[in-house]
Amino acid sequence: MDNIKFELKASMVEELNAFSAILNKSQNDILNEALEDYFIKQQELLAKKNQEDENALTNLDYNEFWDDLDFDD
Repeated sequence: MDNIKFELKASMVEELNAFSAILNKSQNDILNEALEDYFIKQQELLAKKNQEDENALTNLDYNEFWDDLDFDD
């Protein structure tokens, strides 16, 4: 596994340490939970956007739908 270097603002480190003490959780546990929540939220947003994009492509108004049909057969 590749190592990743994270750089956090000092205020974030202070908050992380404070919540770690309050919740009696390690900083790693808090960061993992936060990332899991972030990924879930982003997946939901992407799914919603994909659905909206799909609907935009398939939602034709009445005239757009009927204009391309040939009834002379």
